[in-house]
Amino acid sequence: MTDIDAFIAGLPKAELHLHIEGSLEPELMFALAKRNGIAIPYASVEDVRTAYAFSNLQGFLDIYYAGADVLRTREDFHDLATAYFDRAAADGVLHAEIMFDPQTHTARGIAFETVIEGLLSACAQAETEHGLTSRLILCFLRHLSEAEALETLAQAEPWLDRIAAVGLDSSEVGHPPEKFARVFATARDKGLKLVAHAGEEGPPAYVYEALDILQVDRIDHGNRSLEDMTLTDRLAREDMPLTVCPLSNLKLCVIDQMEDHPIDRMLDLGLHATINSDDPAYFGGYVADNYRAVATARGLTRVQLVTLARNSFTGSFLPPEAVAAHLERIDAYVAAQP
Repeated sequence: MTDIDAFIAGLPKAELHLHIEGSLEPELMFALAKRNGIAIPYASVEDVRTAYAFSNLQGFLDIYYAGADVLRTREDFHDLATAYFDRAAADGVLHAEIMFDPQTHTARGIAFETVIEGLLSACAQAETEHGLTSRLILCFLRHLSEAEALETLAQAEPWLDRIAAVGLDSSEVGHPPEKFARVFATARDKGLKLVAHAGEEGPPAYVYEALDILQVDRIDHGNRSLEDMTLTDRLAREDMPLTVCPLSNLKLCVIDQMEDHPIDRMLDLGLHATINSDDPAYFGGYVADNYRAVATARGLTRVQLVTLARNSFTGSFLPPEAVAAHLERIDAYVAAQP
């Protein structure tokens, strides 16, 4: 392990862009299929990994939804999230804000209660075992209708005190944020924070819509904002957090090679950029892997890495006193380094 690898591993950090269904490793997929008596179209773990050779968002989503079919019980969702938390804790993650897609499961006849209770039990266990705090973000699938999103928000009503935010994910192109204006306004009125995927495959116009129509508190991805300097200046001026996912960007061909990643340019432009893993089982790495990938490819300094880690906490939905405590942990960690 190089000095920079060791520094990244121990650096206290938060993860703000993680789809829990996207942390389903092939080994767990096989185990859950066996436990639930579900036939899957793969003969081995290696067959699954071979199937991960997609090159665009839709190709990824096709296998993502197929894999999610093995998730059936409260125990399955608990085990899925627990596996993620174990990996995150090993990566120096002290706080995680986890996205989940209830519509992926309710469409298969799985009760909303089954999904969220399994996730919540894993969240509680992670805090006990690792001291890792977490928040849940309920995401709406943008290829479905706003009426279906409103129905999902209604199903979530009994658990809204344990859900931090709502989000918007799935196929971006052709499904602009404005399509979900009413459901985001409703969620805002209920006191929830708001996030949305924008500017990954979709154009800068989608980022404007997320800001102006949905009135989000955070932009997920946001890479293509750099194509519009007026937008970029606004994001910097408003200190809008961007949850950037380097290995995802590479796997989905948002960039051609990691050496092209704009993360340091984002920092130079004053953007509130953070590093996250998105769907780590599918994109080749968890959060520390993402830090290492851009650190190596872009020659990031320790100062830049610390800025990214600090941004992850200041961009979170933690209360100010918790953010301050985490920033003190980062300062103490840096001061202790040779």
